Amino acid sequence: MEMVGLCCLLALSLLYSLWIRYIYRQQRSRSRVEPGPGTSALLVIAHPDDECMFFAPALLRLGARRLPVRLLCLSTGNFYNQGEVRKKELVQSCAVLGIPSSYVTILDHRDLPDHPRVRWDPDLIALLILDYMTMHHINLVMTFDKNGVSGHANHAAVYYAVRKLWSERKLPNDCQALVLESTNVLRKYISILDLPISWLRPHHVMYILQNHEYQQAKAAMYCHQSQLLWFRHLYLYLSRYMVINTFHLLSD
Repeated sequence: MEMVGLCCLLALSLLYSLWIRYIYRQQRSRSRVEPGPGTSALLVIAHPDDECMFFAPALLRLGARRLPVRLLCLSTGNFYNQGEVRKKELVQSCAVLGIPSSYVTILDHRDLPDHPRVRWDPDLIALLILDYMTMHHINLVMTFDKNGVSGHANHAAVYYAVRKLWSERKLPNDCQALVLESTNVLRKYISILDLPISWLRPHHVMYILQNHEYQQAKAAMYCHQSQLLWFRHLYLYLSRYMVINTFHLLSD
C-alpha cells in the first residue's frame, strides 16, 4: 500500500512538472499585449523595494528582450527616516535588474510622504507621471492595480493617477497601461504553485522567471538591506511576485 501511494505521488509530481514546463513554453502565445520592438516602458512605483518585491519578473523578462525600461519612484521611502539609505539601495537593486542609474528617477515631494495612512493626491501624481512620460517618449506604463498587491494606500494612489490619465485620454504616444494583478493572501504566498492558477485565469501579459532569473530577483532584494526583516526573508521564497507577474490592460 505504501508503495502504491509513493508511485501515485511520483506520478502526480511528474505530471505537475510537465504542466509547468508546458506553461513556460506557451506563455507568450497567451499574451495579448506583449510589448514589441520600439517599446519604451516606464514602471511607476511608490517606494524603494517595490521594484523587486513586486515587479522583478516583468523587469527581468523585458530586459532579456533588450527593451528599455525606466523607473519612476514617487517617494524615498522615508517613513523610518531611512530615505537616503533607501535611495542608494534602489539604485543598486535596479542595476541588478538591468536598469542603469540614468534610467532611475526618485522623487522627494513634500506632498507624497511614505506613509500607509496618508492619501496621496492622484491629480498631483498624474501630473508628475505625465511630465515624465512626455519628456522620455514613453509608450507603455506599468504600475499597481487598485488593490496595490499589499493594500498599501500609496500603491493604490499610483494606480488611480494612471487610471485618471487613461480615462481622460491624456496618456501620450498612444501609450498603453498595464496594471499588476493583486491576488488573495493564499495565492500571494504559494510561490510557483500559483503558476497553474495564474495560467488558467484571464490576463493580458504574463511574465515567469526561470531559476537563474529568480536568483537575480533575490539578489536585487538583498540590495535593500535596510528592509530585510525576518518576514521578508520568507517573502523571498514564498511570494508568487518573486517569480510570476500577471498584468491586465487598463480598460473600462
